[in-house]
Amino acid sequence: MRLERCYNTRQFRALAKRRLPAPLFHYIDGGADDETTLQRNTTAFDSVDLVPNVLAGIDNVDLSTNVLGCQLKLPLFFSPTAMQCLFHHDGELAIARAADRYGSMFGVSTIGTRSIEELGAFNGVGKLFQIYLHHDDGLNRDLVARCRAANFDALALTVDTIVAGNRERDYMTGMTTPPRLTLKSLASFATHPQWAWHYLTRPAFDLPNVSPYLPAGQSLSSSVVSYINEQMRSSITWDQAADLIALWDGPFAIKGIMSVADARRAVEIGASAIMISNHGGRQLDGSRSPFDQLRAIVDAVGGQIEIILDGGIRRGTHVLKALASGATACSGGRFYLYALAGAGTAGVDRAMALMRDEIERDLKLMGCSSLAELTPDMLAQRT
Repeated sequence: MRLERCYNTRQFRALAKRRLPAPLFHYIDGGADDETTLQRNTTAFDSVDLVPNVLAGIDNVDLSTNVLGCQLKLPLFFSPTAMQCLFHHDGELAIARAADRYGSMFGVSTIGTRSIEELGAFNGVGKLFQIYLHHDDGLNRDLVARCRAANFDALALTVDTIVAGNRERDYMTGMTTPPRLTLKSLASFATHPQWAWHYLTRPAFDLPNVSPYLPAGQSLSSSVVSYINEQMRSSITWDQAADLIALWDGPFAIKGIMSVADARRAVEIGASAIMISNHGGRQLDGSRSPFDQLRAIVDAVGGQIEIILDGGIRRGTHVLKALASGATACSGGRFYLYALAGAGTAGVDRAMALMRDEIERDLKLMGCSSLAELTPDMLAQRT
């Protein structure tokens, strides 16, 4: 399959599967346990149908929205995901370029493979830094200061990873971070020489947002998992989240909110936004999908806080269903990670262009000239 023959996320997934060694592909593709929640994140959108209005005289549509202090030209942005250079050597530069081109926003992970400073050089585009709290408060303060100096627009605290999910595909494929040849993975790496060539000839694997803080003589070459287990806090409280909001003193999202009670607490401590997310189905299998929870959370805190639906987005119609249900905007990871793995910057650019075109076309077909015209009465529950 060639890039120019990819028209949807399913086809980008097929391209990624062809070009990545199996451990890396399944790391992107997989979820926790039986992957029930992973699948439900997308199939949940099938539980409602769009009800369009016609004869609305629509010529042009306005896709713009304001999210975390950034004026975006479309209501979908790149959610932060880790270790992107493992999937393609362009890494986070690919999503930064696409966000810049399409007037969107991109997220950067604490354990990303491009530095805060390098990505901060992208001016005029929304930049969100996703932070994991470390045991060392000085390190946390330094990360925040680096984001401020690099002119990041917003911070997002991920709160749903107090332990790693049970991702059985990784055990079965021999996935390690960074990748190492094992009996399980040897054949797959050997049959993907283009990926192996780039991995071996490019700069060595690094997580530049955290590697400066390693003790002298240590590196991340042995295990990222060990670093996470030893250096990052597995338990975070609402008081600590509130302290981080005060330290940043700017647009701030809490990522991983799923319950109405937690959405209300986020409002109380002064968060700017919540990202309704179950970490892409990679943590607690059997939990609800973000879209399943969206309406209840909107009913509870809508108008008091920005509500970002994160996860399961595969089509422009998914975005419209979320917005009609009351979401401020949507974000996603796999829809662009497959494209990144398959074709680097060109793949991410094509994936976002197709999503933008779908959102624009479908909004016209709904009889709406702006996102604000999408309302709950344009959705019908499927029975």
